Amino acid sequence: MAQLIARGVEQEDGVRARLRTVPRVSSVCEATEASIPDSGAPYVELRDLEECIGLALGSPTRFGNMASAMKYFWDSTGGAWMKHTLVGKPAALFTSTGTMHGGQESTLLSMMLPLLHHGMVVVGLPYSEPELTSTQSGGTPYGASHVAGIANDQAISDAERKLCMALGRRLAQTALKLSA
Repeated sequence: MAQLIARGVEQEDGVRARLRTVPRVSSVCEATEASIPDSGAPYVELRDLEECIGLALGSPTRFGNMASAMKYFWDSTGGAWMKHTLVGKPAALFTSTGTMHGGQESTLLSMMLPLLHHGMVVVGLPYSEPELTSTQSGGTPYGASHVAGIANDQAISDAERKLCMALGRRLAQTALKLSA
């Protein structure tokens, strides 16, 4: 989903997407993550928040809430909050669940909370996107979503793919307008 949203972002001239992830959280106090992940996107740093003109934030659904690793990251951004680093920047949200009624919308809403406290402008998906009214899988006005199946065996549907790209384009267009 992040790659599809990034592809949508980069459809706008002059905007480049930067993919980042957060380290896992361990219940064992001594456990640590390597400073660079073994695979995938690098870990997010506060510098990434300073440099971005917009932010797409995604998390798997954990009982209708964002994953603990994402919450842990946002809990560490008090310094950025004090400096007003994200005030006025747009943000878009996305999530994936195992089941159709697995808490997609409440997860997206839970991710909005720290962004609103940071003064960000939340960008959703308007119903002018035709897939939002025709999807039989993921997609909400609060952000992009995907129903992955309990065994994570359901590929992203065509409607979900289009909604991810539309969300990326909308985020980039809004970021360009707000940063002008």
